[in-house]
Amino acid sequence: MQQFVVPQFIDVEAKIIGPITTRQFLILLGATLLMALFYRIFNFLAFIIIGVITIGIAVVFAFVKINGRPFHFFVLNLIQTTKRPGTRVWNHKAILPEKEEEVKPVKVDYVPKRKKLYKRSRLAELSLIVDTAGKYKGEKQ
Repeated sequence: MQQFVVPQFIDVEAKIIGPITTRQFLILLGATLLMALFYRIFNFLAFIIIGVITIGIAVVFAFVKINGRPFHFFVLNLIQTTKRPGTRVWNHKAILPEKEEEVKPVKVDYVPKRKKLYKRSRLAELSLIVDTAGKYKGEKQ
């Protein structure tokens, strides 16, 4: 029997530039491109203010981890939770109609049959038939 090496630390991201991972590098690259765009669009004072905010957000998304998971997962979970809360409250008064109507009994013509219960010995015989792919026909046929 062959032996295989099982990966141990699969949640560790690959480092590309020193301690920076690919995800962190791409986030910081995107922030740098936004900063270059802001430099062309805004005057210097507005560029500095917006640049500090942009770099702050990029650093938070790139390096902050909450419960060992990247920050963007936290933001996605927060958005999902606020859109669709987990606690559902049933207000029975909102469902009840204004006036109560009489409920007419419905006549049922079909009565389902009870399933036939097999004894343990019959189950063993059926499993033997299935296991042998039908070669064994059973004792009572």
